[in-house]
Amino acid sequence: MIVVGLVLVALAAAVHVYVFVLESLRWMRPATRAVFGIATEDEARTTRLLAFNQGFYNLFLAVVALVGVVLIAAGVPAAGYALVLAAAGSMIGAGLVLIGSSPNLLRAALVQALPPALGLVALAVGVLL
Repeated sequence: MIVVGLVLVALAAAVHVYVFVLESLRWMRPATRAVFGIATEDEARTTRLLAFNQGFYNLFLAVVALVGVVLIAAGVPAAGYALVLAAAGSMIGAGLVLIGSSPNLLRAALVQALPPALGLVALAVGVLL
């Protein structure tokens, strides 16, 4: 179960890297605007700095999660689990905030929160067994 948990946390990190690319590198593109429901180029320009910053937040979460996964796989479990718990917990928390503030974004919240939540459950089961 530990391997399953690590794969799920790594998948969550990959999602956050993808969101970083959208928010920080591709924000002004029409396809990216459509993903986030940004109707006009003016609206995208107005929110560009906010999205750029938020994209880096997502990247940093992904890096912390991936470093934790690598440390666990390399046999440094204490630091690895601490990093995975911090990153995955933050991802879950952000998903809960999203659904609490915008119930119409349930799908996005689930994409953000479900893989790390399942990953933490699998890791807990793996450690306890």
